[in-house]
Amino acid sequence: MRLPDRINQILGDPNALTLFRILTVPVVVVLMIAPNRWTSLCAALLFSAAAITDYFDGYLARRKGMISNLGKVMDPVADKLLVSCAFIMLAAQQWVPAWIVCVIIGREIAVTGLRNLIAHHQADVSASQLGKYKTGFQIAAAIPLLIHYEFFWLDVQVIGQFFLWGALLFTVWSGVDYFVRHRKLLQP
Repeated sequence: MRLPDRINQILGDPNALTLFRILTVPVVVVLMIAPNRWTSLCAALLFSAAAITDYFDGYLARRKGMISNLGKVMDPVADKLLVSCAFIMLAAQQWVPAWIVCVIIGREIAVTGLRNLIAHHQADVSASQLGKYKTGFQIAAAIPLLIHYEFFWLDVQVIGQFFLWGALLFTVWSGVDYFVRHRKLLQP
């Protein structure tokens, strides 16, 4: 099989895109261990490429009828892993407050636990519209915050901070909404 055909085959496989998202995480982490202007830009670009695959893997899975149990489980795990590791590295560099990262990751863990309970009861575990906004704001915050340094006289930190506060708002709001909507499952 020729290389362009193989690449086209991989790009058309939703599970391969999810795997790509997971495999980018250690690279982003390594780039952020000792960041400078170029490694942080590379981390932001790689994070962006990985984040955009979140849209395409779901779109392809629905369009091609390739929805699988592996995809249903691994897609949200890949998203949470990518976003959580990026925010952990941002907190490690003291570029974002650690308490915000704790709230974001704490919500992700709590909702993942609730989703497991919902799935056990064979109910719908798909993301809500608020959850999609939350993810969008988290990604929109992480990209300029990963860049961190000024490029072309553009202070990306201001943009990143704006989206970070939006991400925090949607993170809390969507988490509370998720637990309220499924409160019956939490009763003994």
